[in-house]
Amino acid sequence: MHISDGVLSEPVIAAGWIITIILIFVTFRIRMKEVDIVEEIPKFSIMTAAFFVASLIHLPIGPTSVHPILNGLIGVILGPIAYASMFVGLILQALLFQHGGITTIGVNALMVGIPAIIVYYIFKGGYGKGISLKLLAVICGGLAIAMSAVLLVVVLVSTGQDFYGLAQVAFVAHLPLIVIEGILTGAIVAYIARVKPELLPMKLKIKEDLK
Repeated sequence: MHISDGVLSEPVIAAGWIITIILIFVTFRIRMKEVDIVEEIPKFSIMTAAFFVASLIHLPIGPTSVHPILNGLIGVILGPIAYASMFVGLILQALLFQHGGITTIGVNALMVGIPAIIVYYIFKGGYGKGISLKLLAVICGGLAIAMSAVLLVVVLVSTGQDFYGLAQVAFVAHLPLIVIEGILTGAIVAYIARVKPELLPMKLKIKEDLK
């Protein structure tokens, strides 16, 4: 999911940075209206560290890679500022370990950040609608990876026809990760709901939801 420098066209790189800067600004404004942003700092730091460590374990595929992303889990816990959290993680990875490019940080953030925002609202909106908390988290975890894989394909294809084959391989390579991260997100969210429900974006009826 980390695209290296020298791969994408300049218009794609520019679009990635513009969208990323706008979304970071907008999502912070939105979250500041929902909660005290200072109280979110510990969660923000932990989730950034989790993303940083998890996505260092990667399988290179040409100029990109397959690795744990956790954007569904991070989205559920942090809400809109999940985008900024993973943006920070991407910067640290690029600077410290040369994992992903510098110029492509905006695009890489877009691919993992937009799905995180979307699944946050799916999780928040779906809660209390007759779906168990764990199942809802499983769906969100898997859906976030699926959307990221689709965005990766779009980014590669928009750069040029030479990347069509790579885009197909990259998408197929992410299919097992959809299942794995779905299950992992469901398990972690269910555990958090039992021991620290205030970390989640809504008040939970724990006994009822986790039967």
